[in-house]
Amino acid sequence: MSTYLEHDPGDVEALGEEDLEAGSVSLFEGDEGGLDLGQRHALVTLLKQRFISARTHPRDWAVLVEHERLLRSRLNDLFLDLAVDRSREVAWKRQAISETGSRFPTLLYDAAWSREETLVLIHLRDRLRSGLAGGETRVHVDREDVVDYVASFRPAHATDESGDEKRARNAVASIVKAGLLIGAVGDDRYEVSEAVEPLLPLEVLQQLLESLQRANSGEQAADDETPDSDLFEPDAPSNATTGGQ
Repeated sequence: MSTYLEHDPGDVEALGEEDLEAGSVSLFEGDEGGLDLGQRHALVTLLKQRFISARTHPRDWAVLVEHERLLRSRLNDLFLDLAVDRSREVAWKRQAISETGSRFPTLLYDAAWSREETLVLIHLRDRLRSGLAGGETRVHVDREDVVDYVASFRPAHATDESGDEKRARNAVASIVKAGLLIGAVGDDRYEVSEAVEPLLPLEVLQQLLESLQRANSGEQAADDETPDSDLFEPDAPSNATTGGQ
């Protein structure tokens, strides 16, 4: 699975609070850009990250809310669309779709989640919905509970139990790195990001469940793990530095 460049929350501080507050547009010699520092930072974060939220990127979220049309325009110039869920305070980019059906050049990788990552996300979405419905303001999960959930979908013919467990733990780590579980990779307990639900809409969830059921019953080819979805696939700039997760 492809990775994406990590967001460094210290980027703005390194440039200086006075620069951000001054709203200067020219930031370096020969600078022809039309965005100020805060707007550029929000735009770069949108490009580097799968999503931003008020919870995980409060400064960038505040800039996006104030300058949504401007940032949307800059993304549109790159054949990208901006999706914003104001009720959950989450925003993410996705590939723009041509009105004529032709394909635009893309900066995004088109890589599906693994089977284990898919199961983790399905579990997180269910846990988030039930927790919020029960009055929880922040929903948490234990790492071992998530690993056990993935194990519950192991086909009866599967014999590599240790390998399956390793893949499940790696899947949890991948979801942490994606920002959909809030915490450090080695933590025993995580907060579930509210971005899980808008990034995994109900129709996609149903497709994924049906796909997994067919896979477990042997009706699907082994390499056909998940259905395609521009909302569900991990994004990254195509010229980003990549590495194993």
